[in-house]
Amino acid sequence: MAFSNNAKTVLERRYLTRDEEGNVIETIEGMFKRVADHVALADSIYNKEADIEELSNNFYNVMMEQEFMPNSPTLMNAGKELGQLSACFVLPIEDSMEGIFDAIKNAALIHKSGGGTGFSFSRLRPKGATVKSTGGVASGPVSFMKVFNSATEAVKQGGTRRGANMGILRVDHPDIMEFIECKKDTTEITNFNISVGLTEKFMEAVEKGEDYELIDPHNGKSTGTLNARTVYKHIVEMAWSTGEPGIIFLDRINRKSTVPGLGEMESTNPCGEQPLLPYESCNLGSINLAKMIKKGTNGYEVDYDRLGEVVDIGVHFLDNVIDINRYPLQEIDEMTRKTRKIGLGVMGFADMLFHLGIPYNSQQGVDFAHKIMKFIDERSKKKSQELAEIRGVFPAYEDSIFYNEGIKMRNSTTTTIAPTGTISIIAGASSGVEPLFAISFVRNVMDNDRLLEVHPYFEQIAKERGFYSEELMEKIAEEGTISHIEGIPEDVKKVFVTAHDVSPFWHIKMQAAFQDNVDNAVSKTVNFRREATREDVEEVYMLAYKLGCKGITIYRDGSRENQVLSTLKKHPTMEPLIDESGVKPRERPSVTQGMTEKVRVGCGNLYITVNYDENGICEVFTNVGRAGGCPSQSEATSRLVSVALRSGMDVKEIIEQLKGIRCHSTIRQRATNKDIKVLSCPDAIGKALERVMNICVEIENGSANEMVYEIEEEKLQEKIKNFANPSSNCPECGSKMGHEGGCVICKNCGFSKCG
Repeated sequence: MAFSNNAKTVLERRYLTRDEEGNVIETIEGMFKRVADHVALADSIYNKEADIEELSNNFYNVMMEQEFMPNSPTLMNAGKELGQLSACFVLPIEDSMEGIFDAIKNAALIHKSGGGTGFSFSRLRPKGATVKSTGGVASGPVSFMKVFNSATEAVKQGGTRRGANMGILRVDHPDIMEFIECKKDTTEITNFNISVGLTEKFMEAVEKGEDYELIDPHNGKSTGTLNARTVYKHIVEMAWSTGEPGIIFLDRINRKSTVPGLGEMESTNPCGEQPLLPYESCNLGSINLAKMIKKGTNGYEVDYDRLGEVVDIGVHFLDNVIDINRYPLQEIDEMTRKTRKIGLGVMGFADMLFHLGIPYNSQQGVDFAHKIMKFIDERSKKKSQELAEIRGVFPAYEDSIFYNEGIKMRNSTTTTIAPTGTISIIAGASSGVEPLFAISFVRNVMDNDRLLEVHPYFEQIAKERGFYSEELMEKIAEEGTISHIEGIPEDVKKVFVTAHDVSPFWHIKMQAAFQDNVDNAVSKTVNFRREATREDVEEVYMLAYKLGCKGITIYRDGSRENQVLSTLKKHPTMEPLIDESGVKPRERPSVTQGMTEKVRVGCGNLYITVNYDENGICEVFTNVGRAGGCPSQSEATSRLVSVALRSGMDVKEIIEQLKGIRCHSTIRQRATNKDIKVLSCPDAIGKALERVMNICVEIENGSANEMVYEIEEEKLQEKIKNFANPSSNCPECGSKMGHEGGCVICKNCGFSKCG
């Protein structure tokens, strides 16, 4: 099976084995063979005569054919000395200094091994509470979150993944208001996603407009009351303005627990799809639904026979991982083996809908999601029961709901919908259960050429229906959606919807449809347009509650300050600064970043640098090579452009004024010199600005440019250290971090804010 160039790049950067000098010494085939061989070995634990080679071939084939992919730590570490194969962990934090710093130490070990951690800070006594052992006062959960955040910063996961955390606080904790706005400053607590743990009692009080009690976790006593609706609106306000906190419905999660006898789940993994007991872990894998279709008499249809086979292989694979995994802590080893949770999910759902002719944002799409996930969930349970007959039930079976029902299960859970950012790149599929972000986009490659990329099935349909053209695909890339573009049949527009076209209502309906048939939870981002109101967010939160979701993460376009780096839309921070004397350019920032390119003009080489800061493109510099030319004119143009940019002028207006200006010398030499591709120095500056702007468009559409330079390790670490904003560019390759699956992922290199 052919892997895309982007998939190969991601695999080489993040997954394939390297020698001590950092050279890649493993092929893609070799990686999948390494993983398949190692995971298959677990069968010998239960059957000394098992055909390990045949099983390994089955595992190898579904991965090489991109039908199934395990989570990243399994691909990275299976068959290696580290051997830690799980992505999700939850650690308890006890209300003592010893307990707090034990949790920090344990988290560091997990991050080092390639996993992400979830914490509930709800057991910690509130700020100002008396600490009897010292006579002092407690500093509260938020202060300790900052300590955890700093510790995470110091650890680089396994050399290939970065520390990531989920921080949760119960809504009835006395410090809840401080927690809700603890990420208002986006430069703080940067290694955490945060969610408020909502209770049924709280939600009932919200609906009635009543007060609810705050409880000191140290002694269980009430410390006062807050109005539930006021707190709810404050959560909405912060989510509307910053994208966080998310919310999880704690009572619902525990009511749906398959092992209620083992205690209460109080946190999830970093992306929210995996609620876990303290010290529990879970390994995940996803089926590529785009590969589970076949041609029937009336077009494409689901190949349920093959889907069932891949579900069986996936469950077998994930159950084996539990036995061969090297866990970072003894407590995690024991708890994970006790419940044997696995999380089989999907990716390529949007791709499948395209082939079936079903709109994502429709009741038909929602009903189909329910049907396909019901099949996967039921088939995974059947396979788990078959394994139980051979290998035995999970040790905590008598504490489970299955014991009372008389159903023998190998695994206490079998299904999870995880974000599949990096593995979906490898598989060439749409991410998780998200809608596609863009039908067409432009990739900027190393020689400054613009490479148009179109969704292959859309391209096929466009050619079959006779409306394909390069110009049309360019326009689609510029618009980000086909909904308003003329020349495309309405039935095609209806099916090929992107994230730009799907309203929050349908996002939630789709999430709920999958949740109905998933043991654990569904990782998904509900995207809002920039003009969405707080009331819109509030309604969607309530809809998620009413429809049975276990949690929700939202993102309103442009709600983070730094998003102006990657969008062409007007942003409040870009408005002109006006004083009594008129428009005043903002001050030049002390630190900027940008790109320099060499352009051949009639006078020789012109070096153009375009820089930007957190508020957008802010300046242009030019230098003329030794061949001479007119440096004063280029410098004057650059200075005026820089002043205009920092005064809030739309970069598109500047480009329009510069592009097309002709220079006698350049035009004359261009006729005989194919290296000259511009009309003049101003034209070159305009095109350089346009290239940066196009990168922004591409970023907005969820893709990314190929980098024209390698970032030195030292600089990379500094960029990672300073990476705070999920709307900013990737700290590894400079591309846009797209919002999906409850987290933020770089579609170019696979870097993830959530590890």
